Amino acid sequence: MMSMDLSRRFIAGNPAVGSQILAANGWEFSAKEDRFRIGLLVPMCGSAGLWGPSCIASAQVALAELNAENGIMGKPVELVLVDAAIESESDLYHTIHDMIEFNEIDAIVGMHISAVRQQLAKVVGGRVPYVYTPLYEGGEDSPGVYTIGETPGHQLTPAIRSITKRHKVRNWALAGNDYVWPRASNHIAKQYLQQIGGNVVCEHYIPFGIDETQTLIDDFIAKGVEAVLLSFIGQDAVDFNRVFGALGLDQSIIRLSCAIEENGLLAIGAENSKRLYSSSSYFSSLDTSSNNCFKEKYYGLHGERAPALNCLGQSLYEGVQFLAELMQKYGRDAGHLNNRQLPAIRYRSARDAAYLNNMNKKLPIYLARADGFKFSILETL
Repeated sequence: MMSMDLSRRFIAGNPAVGSQILAANGWEFSAKEDRFRIGLLVPMCGSAGLWGPSCIASAQVALAELNAENGIMGKPVELVLVDAAIESESDLYHTIHDMIEFNEIDAIVGMHISAVRQQLAKVVGGRVPYVYTPLYEGGEDSPGVYTIGETPGHQLTPAIRSITKRHKVRNWALAGNDYVWPRASNHIAKQYLQQIGGNVVCEHYIPFGIDETQTLIDDFIAKGVEAVLLSFIGQDAVDFNRVFGALGLDQSIIRLSCAIEENGLLAIGAENSKRLYSSSSYFSSLDTSSNNCFKEKYYGLHGERAPALNCLGQSLYEGVQFLAELMQKYGRDAGHLNNRQLPAIRYRSARDAAYLNNMNKKLPIYLARADGFKFSILETL
């Protein structure tokens, strides 16, 4: 087996399950015929890096559950952690290609941005099943790629409708990072706002890691913006909202995001998150039997000081559980099946989810408001 120094970051996590997680640094692994290895793709650096710890911690809960039962296809499960940050993508595609080619992973479960998914789907090419877990723009139809997260038609447009009704806003700004998810989501948002009589008075896309907050804010003020749809991710969202809040703009402009979660909220700070709303299918504050059961296992495994639970982290728990059901039903054929031709797949979920196909899932969607360091759920959309 070839050895590659790819400087992948590795968090061992809870010692009870850490021995079942491997780092992709060098990846000279032992023979694996007696185990099922999942490439766990998580951003560990850059703008999205703040999501990494909660993603890994959530996946470890699924790992512990499966290995306490019958694993996947009767084999114990191991996770191979690979940094999937956009800042590391030049290494990522070579790493995944070689791992598949040398039979070092049996499947992929990934929580990363859509720009990475689009390229990675071409690299994987249906050789192994690839479960993509976060919210996304929709339209993914590659064989063997399964998307289990929210799409804008279910998550975004009902939230815009609710914010418009609650605050009687008409003039919107659209601002986010410059890649496929913000642009595709905003295309849908513009069409919907036009239908309900709203105006998009400005639209901005900023490269990752570039701070143009003051320029954006000046434009918002000059054009009379009443509400802003934010599509910044990770640290970029944190930086923007800190400045926005420090300037007191929450008094005149409503903020709505589909990607700000509990980790981001903690980093933004309570003083900077007033009148900030989020739309999602999962919040850690959900008081349902499924979520309460999941949280009991999560904190039982990791302790009370575990990474903050959130929709993006929790999606890795569901991604691993979805993969287990997928493999149980279809085995190795899952790598090249057409998602539109499959019957519904139910899997162990903290949000009572079911998968129909890449564009249709049974997912609850909630609108929540930032209240200090937590989200208060206002309604089911």
